[in-house]
Amino acid sequence: MTAMTRLSVNINKFATLRNARGGNMPDVIKAALDCERFGAEGITVHPRPDERHIRYSDVRELKPVLTTEFNIEGNPVPRFSDLVLEILPAQVTLVPDAENVLTSNAGWDTRKNKDFLREICARFREAGIRTSIFIDPDPEMIRHAADTGCDRVELYTEAYASAYSHGKEQAIEPYVKAAETARGCGLGINAGHDLSLVNLRYFIHTIPFIDEVSIGHALICDALHYGLENTVSLYLREIRLAMD
Repeated sequence: MTAMTRLSVNINKFATLRNARGGNMPDVIKAALDCERFGAEGITVHPRPDERHIRYSDVRELKPVLTTEFNIEGNPVPRFSDLVLEILPAQVTLVPDAENVLTSNAGWDTRKNKDFLREICARFREAGIRTSIFIDPDPEMIRHAADTGCDRVELYTEAYASAYSHGKEQAIEPYVKAAETARGCGLGINAGHDLSLVNLRYFIHTIPFIDEVSIGHALICDALHYGLENTVSLYLREIRLAMD
């Protein structure tokens, strides 16, 4: 029997809203704890060097109070790597962000960066942290990722989400090939970026061995209409229905 895909809620957008006004509204820590209370099985944060949403101080405050899996995403520059080794989350997701991008927009070139990623993965794994590499749905890049010693890959799903309304079968085809390649290499598989209530069920139904989806922007936008508790429940329902 295939294990249920886990939902990790990315809480960056709560911090974006807080930072826009100053003060502590919304309370990012409370938002994370509420997501857990409403059924989320993990919390994801993505601190960037300019701290335009999640701050390094938020990460430090979150670790002792969370009861589900904590996933920290980011480009493993020295400051980020030091934070991860201080916090010791369940998982670190390595993302090749440039400092001037609004959001993650590409996966790693794992062939070109293999030596670097191998060194970083070894450091984190030695500390007992599961490692995941953010990657485009490219079987070649996945095979090179397997050579780094990572535990999982996270499939960058923006292309799937963008093409979904124009033909979901064609949109998901490269992800099926990528996921099958990753599984054949012995890697766990996460997925994230622009997954939503519209496209999530089909993605997981078609690739039922996805370990985890990380969803933030769409989920928090939906929460403006449906409320946070109801929205988390709606995403969990989509996952359950996909697995039926």
